[in-house]
Formats: sequence, C-alpha cells, structure tokens
Amino acid sequence: MLYPLLFQPNLHTVVWGGHQLQHYKCLPQTDDPVGESWEVSAVPTSTSIICNGPWQGRDLISVVNEQPEAILGHAVNAKYKGQFPLLVKFIDARRDLSIQVHPNDEMAQRVHGKMGKSEMWYVIKAEPGAHLYAGFKQHIDAGEYRRRIADGSITEVLADHPVKAGDVFYLPAGRIHAICGGILLAEVQQSSDVTYRIYDYNRPGMDGKPRELHTELAAQALDYKVESNYRTDYPQLDNRAVLIVDSPYFSVRVMDFSDRFHRNLLKYDSFIITMCITGDCRLRVRGTNDEILLHEGHSALIPAAIADYDLIPCNGKSRILDAFIDNRPATFARQITQFLHIER
Repeated sequence: MLYPLLFQPNLHTVVWGGHQLQHYKCLPQTDDPVGESWEVSAVPTSTSIICNGPWQGRDLISVVNEQPEAILGHAVNAKYKGQFPLLVKFIDARRDLSIQVHPNDEMAQRVHGKMGKSEMWYVIKAEPGAHLYAGFKQHIDAGEYRRRIADGSITEVLADHPVKAGDVFYLPAGRIHAICGGILLAEVQQSSDVTYRIYDYNRPGMDGKPRELHTELAAQALDYKVESNYRTDYPQLDNRAVLIVDSPYFSVRVMDFSDRFHRNLLKYDSFIITMCITGDCRLRVRGTNDEILLHEGHSALIPAAIADYDLIPCNGKSRILDAFIDNRPATFARQITQFLHIER
C-alpha cells in the first residue's frame, strides 16, 4: 500500500500574494492574489488531499492515522504521537508580508495548545532589489519595541538582507522576520499556523478591514538577541546532497543533479518531503518499483518505510529540496559531515 504521495493543489489567497504560483505549478491563472501553496499539510484547517494511487481523494491526516509508523517512521511517530510534524509551502510575495514572529513550543502549547513554529526559507526567484527582514541589527528591549510599533519605525532596527536565488535563511521561533515583495521561495516549518503579526503597514486585509495585530503576544515570543550572520552559507555542488539546515525540528538538503541520483534515506527513520524546485524528474522506489513524475513546482511525500529511491531528471537537470527529521544518534562523523554541509 505504501507509495510516494502526490497532492491536490492547496492555494491560499492573501492580501500580499501575486500570480506566480499558478504559473509555477502549471495551474489555471486567476485574478486572485495567491500567496501560498500548502504543498504537504496536516494542519486541520487546510489538510493536503492525496491525488494519486490507492489513497487518491483521502486526506493526509486520516492516512497517517492508519499507518503512522510506516509513514512517519518509528522515532517520529513516537516523538510526535502520530501527528505529522512538518508543513511545507511555496510562497509568492508580490507585496511585503507583515513584520511577524512565531512562538516556541512551550509558549505555543501553553497559549494555543499547538506546536511552536521554527521555519526556513529557500529563495527560488528574486526580482532585482528584492530583500527580506530576518532578526534585529541592533539590540533593543521590550520598551523600545513597543515604542517603535507605536510610531511605525520598527523596520529601522531590523536586519535587512538583499536576496538572490539560492539564498537560505533559518528562522528559529522567536526571530522577528518578514518576506518582502518580489520573492518566490520554498518554506519548511513546524506544523503550526500560529503567527503573531507585529506590524502590517496600516493596510487593509482581503475584507477591507485592518488585519489583527498581536503586539503583546509577540513581545512575549520575541528573542532580542543580535546575530552576526542570519543567512546560511553553503557550498553549491552538483550531484551531491548538500545540507542547508540542520535543526532540532527538521533537516533540509538541496540537490542539483543531471544523472540518476540514488537517495537511500532509511537511516533517518523519517518520512521525506521532496520539493521539486526546477526541472521535472521521475522518482522511482527501489523496493517496489513504484514511480511518479514530479513536476517543477510540486512536492511528494515518501513514507519512511520506503525511503530508498532514485531521482531521474527528465530534461537535463533538476533541483530538489529534501525535508525530513534526522533521528540518527549524534556521532563525531555526523558532526563533521554537517560541518562540511555534505551528505555522505
């Protein structure tokens, strides 16, 4: 019964959205400002629906409930008690997103009964002059934070980063951030829909009314620490799996490949989410010979029990992001591998 899962389109219309996602995913164009494509989601308010194989038409939550260990992995199932722990998206920011922050696990559970939200961004496309905010560039305290929210000057103390395709940012819970206009990116995050909106440029939402702000909750969630570098540096190598994020919540690797590329990820004891960034490819499971065509702008979920597969580019070269949870015991060899950013 296990096979790589594909999903129906799950698009979200937002005030800051654009029109790139329909084109990127080869979907019918509309006039709606689509800002997010929820690629693999077990968030109850917007759960992914499977569109291939025996489970076609089923929602992801119900399928995971039937075979939690086989899909999630033994360790993931035990840690998250059968809940799917990640949410991945493609995001098209035509306009600036609100300045925001996410709570950590402790605060999110205490206040909302949900997971916290740490996340990462991989920039797919950026228009000339595009930028984003991640972290503070100078130290401020809670008093200054409140004053700057009141007078609209909060962006003056944020670290402002020009971006280009291939840039990576890891955003642990508590880090202030905002994607700005002219950016198409992939996002991997904990499975949570909790966001504290800090500042929204005094603009109306889709209903014509000002969007809700969460100033005081954000003040409790914010980490005011200033980092020397918020961008993730990594080597760009062909036909290798390059580590770009290794966090307590997920690991992400990027691969550019022009030949058949073998991925035996059984050692991680985790499901794999594969996001096709550029170039269609075929994904063939070694144990079952099940095969899917993974189009650019689409994503697949590979159950943990069959996470040994080949990727075959269809037209010369493909780029893939893999997101999963690394359940291997920490070893010196693994630490060296992570330092070098290369999966051996």
